[in-house]
Amino acid sequence: MYTVGELLRQWRHRRGLSQLDLAIAADVSARHVSLVETGKSNPSADMILRLAEQLGVPLRERNRLLLAAGFAPRYARRPLDGDALKAAWDAIARVLRAHEPYPALVVDRGWNIVMTNRAIDPFLANVAPDLLRPPVNMVRLGLDPRGFAPRIVNLAEVRSLLRTRIARQLAAAPDPGLTALYEELLAPGGENVRHPAGSEIAIPMIFRFGERELRLFSTTTTFGTPLDITLDEVTIESYYPADAESAAYFTSAGSGAGT
Repeated sequence: MYTVGELLRQWRHRRGLSQLDLAIAADVSARHVSLVETGKSNPSADMILRLAEQLGVPLRERNRLLLAAGFAPRYARRPLDGDALKAAWDAIARVLRAHEPYPALVVDRGWNIVMTNRAIDPFLANVAPDLLRPPVNMVRLGLDPRGFAPRIVNLAEVRSLLRTRIARQLAAAPDPGLTALYEELLAPGGENVRHPAGSEIAIPMIFRFGERELRLFSTTTTFGTPLDITLDEVTIESYYPADAESAAYFTSAGSGAGT
């Protein structure tokens, strides 16, 4: 079991900072940072959180730092659909509804789908039922041959993009479950993917439905200043048409993916 000083040093190394860098950012002395890391000084809970803030430590891991120092956890982890987070749930639901007729969904830190809007439903047609049993994992849904994979024209490119995003996520905050998902579905296999340049505003995901191709790019939205672990770990993934033909498909009356 690591001490709080050892954990803080690990996070500092992960962020590529020197003790002086961290000290300047947190407005403390480099000597104090050194004493905390070596266990020669017992930091207060407020000092731990100040250093954690400058290191960009996720709320879940800030609780771990506090526990290692003998303090009670500071951040709760409440269900998104519970009474305590009702305002946040309602806000997310409004964002998803407002994005229609384009698809949008919410995922947690393990890429499990928490909520979707109605525009997602047609994409789930013909997906194997076991892939739709909760928790539905977005990465597995996208890459499994019984999920979206047969419909994604640029599957190798999409896999490469997911690999980059999740590798970056793991570098920022290691997670055993996400590591297992990465090793299962995204471990590099020697493929050499070249991303388009020039004409695209973003690398699209290209879906094939019959004779039609839909080109979509995505944006992500997170809560700016969450004080709850659940809110700290959810992301809204919103998809937009990348060309006029795809936009017309979604906005035309009675359209439905898979028809």
